[in-house]
Amino acid sequence: MEFFKDITITIDEADFKDHGRLMKVLQSHSPKKNGSCYQVRGSYEELENLSIELSAVRGRFIPSRHAQISHQYEQASTPVKSVNVNAVVMLYIEQRCAEQLNKICGNTFSIETQPGLGAVHNNPSSTVQVTFKPQHSSILPVRADFVRQQFITLYQRTASDLQVTSVSVSPRDHKDLQRRFPLLLLSPRHNRHEVTVTGPFVYIVKLKEFLLQNIKSSSMCPSKSLADTPNSTAGPSHSNNPEEESCPICMEPILPMKKKTLQCKHSFCRDCLTQAFDHKPVCPTCGKLYGILKGTQPVGGKMRVTRNSSSLPGYENYGTIIIHYDIPSGIQKEEHPNPGQPYEGASRTAYLPDSPDGRSILILLRQAFDQRLIFTVGRSTTSGRNNIVTWNDIHHKTSTHGGPTHFGYPDPDYLSRVRDELTVKGIE
Repeated sequence: MEFFKDITITIDEADFKDHGRLMKVLQSHSPKKNGSCYQVRGSYEELENLSIELSAVRGRFIPSRHAQISHQYEQASTPVKSVNVNAVVMLYIEQRCAEQLNKICGNTFSIETQPGLGAVHNNPSSTVQVTFKPQHSSILPVRADFVRQQFITLYQRTASDLQVTSVSVSPRDHKDLQRRFPLLLLSPRHNRHEVTVTGPFVYIVKLKEFLLQNIKSSSMCPSKSLADTPNSTAGPSHSNNPEEESCPICMEPILPMKKKTLQCKHSFCRDCLTQAFDHKPVCPTCGKLYGILKGTQPVGGKMRVTRNSSSLPGYENYGTIIIHYDIPSGIQKEEHPNPGQPYEGASRTAYLPDSPDGRSILILLRQAFDQRLIFTVGRSTTSGRNNIVTWNDIHHKTSTHGGPTHFGYPDPDYLSRVRDELTVKGIE
């Protein structure tokens, strides 16, 4: 499951006694020096092979890139940074994306969340800290960074299409609905006749259509329950033809004359795909982007850029780019959570190093702003307030100091991470 075209690792020359051999290994990877450290960018395979070469320079042997990493270094590896994420999204990932999560962690890492996810639906705006626990006392730094970045990509792709809603359902029909819609997460509320539904937009639409059809059917036959309803809308069909292909959206057999296959080789009913693309032009199966992604950032906002000569920690040779965002208050549109209600605007300031990489990221952020992807309207994860302009999954540094835990610098991986976040949205 390869999400990233490339990642970045940092190599400290202080860890190597023979600087000549170190530079001989690094020279073919176009390293960028920052203080006593070198940053190397490449694919996971390239960087893992590099780590093997570097281990040899340090006098340690690694048997092969395919071998399980269980050997010991003389010093512990750099701890893997924790990630703060929305608790509702994390709960969905743990319960509905377990296979993808297991592929990311393998036998090398386990994932822990603090606090626990038991009371998520009582506070949907809450956040949890995800910590990556190595199963061995020392792990290759490139492997640790790769696991973390893969998780971030899985989280972003899941969160960008996830919706939470409530539906009225009889308790006796709860299990049947969960069986019919396995990709939705149904959680009973205090009101026994309501459930909270979490899942991808297209499947929530299908659920609501199914319930509406059932209401109409029940009005003609009051004794009928969901269990009596054929799987005509959402349930997988059990065909006698083992080669018959089912649509991943409606779960029905795809009629040959209505089949649409994307470049990523995933196939759907043409009408189902059209409906999904009306919401978001990405493959519902793998997330590949088709066309230009447009967000729900309120119109009328401004992005202004200034510069000064002071430097950011970790970028002492460069000045600072200062981004000023201003989104005025207004009335929510149909694309927002509460159409017709007012929303509160926001003014935000963010910082980038005025380096070649920083200037490149600035251009991409401008494109994301023009595509209305930087902000959205919703509930603030920090204050818990609703109907307010909030960030929308493209992370910014809002402080010049304090490191990652305070949304500031130094953070040597930040530019690489935000570039990857933008790439997921088709901006590169």
